[in-house]
Amino acid sequence: MAIAPVMLDLEGLELSSEENELLKHPLAGGIIFFSRNYESVEQLSALIKDVRKAVEGSNKELLIAVDHEGGRVQRFRTEFTELPAIASLAESDDPTQKAYSHGWLMASEVRAMDIDFSFAPVLDINYGVSGVIGDRSFNRDPNVISNLASDYIKGMREAGMASTGKHFPGHGAVVEDSHHEIPVDRRSKEQIWAEDIIPFAELIKQGLDAVMPAHVIYESLDKNPAGFSPYWLQQVLRNELKFDGVIFSDDLTMEAASVVGDFANRAEAAMTAGCDMVLVCNNRIAAIQDLDEAHIKQTDVSAKRLSRMKGKPFMNRAALLDTKQWSDSVNEMTSLA
Repeated sequence: MAIAPVMLDLEGLELSSEENELLKHPLAGGIIFFSRNYESVEQLSALIKDVRKAVEGSNKELLIAVDHEGGRVQRFRTEFTELPAIASLAESDDPTQKAYSHGWLMASEVRAMDIDFSFAPVLDINYGVSGVIGDRSFNRDPNVISNLASDYIKGMREAGMASTGKHFPGHGAVVEDSHHEIPVDRRSKEQIWAEDIIPFAELIKQGLDAVMPAHVIYESLDKNPAGFSPYWLQQVLRNELKFDGVIFSDDLTMEAASVVGDFANRAEAAMTAGCDMVLVCNNRIAAIQDLDEAHIKQTDVSAKRLSRMKGKPFMNRAALLDTKQWSDSVNEMTSLA
């Protein structure tokens, strides 16, 4: 069954009648959860079942996603393991093992709830200037990032979860937060290629499943933020780096996306530039505008790419919590938290 190209969000702990209808829209292809959608494991399980049920009998599937990185960005906390920020991994006694365990534990607890994937890992370099990135980055050294992210993704895959590298080609060198401002990176191509591109290029060679571009303007190379740029998405990602995975837009309601126009224009521009799926979060009016007014055309190739993000079969939560691997991984992460 096909997966449509727009990912939406929900307003609360239960699926409303309006949201039930929105999920049936031909362009609706996914849901991303936030902390406001979580109260308990029992409540989340019921919500996920209702989301899945909303499209039963139709010729479509939904991707269910979350940002569940650990550290500052972890949407589910009570009854989930408190995961340390990934910056702590490089300083641990066994970085390779800890990166693998972090990736596996994050993914296993998310997959056990029937959520397809978390948007992870962060591949940005921590230059020490970006507050929104900071300890969400593995390290300052792009080679350390490549190595630890490789182990992290191995853990994710063992738990049945596809990987998403973000924020291409790198958000770490700008001070501004793209949620609230329009970041401009004035570095040269040579500077960006010397460091920021390295983790993405290396992990693409290893089969990175998806990429999320940054809402950052790299003004020496293109006037548009990367997520709306055919240069970045088609010339660099597809042609130069030979990436054949999914390209997700970052949230189209963020301030940095406003340079492209209204919400419908943003969705059209992102898809035209090369995105396979666009995210529209935290603004119901924007979501409805995108569904009803944006002229979005999805190719068969794009739909097939999106199907690869479906979670692989994995054990339920009760079975997971009964495994030695889970308890050992919890102990490893608790020692770092």
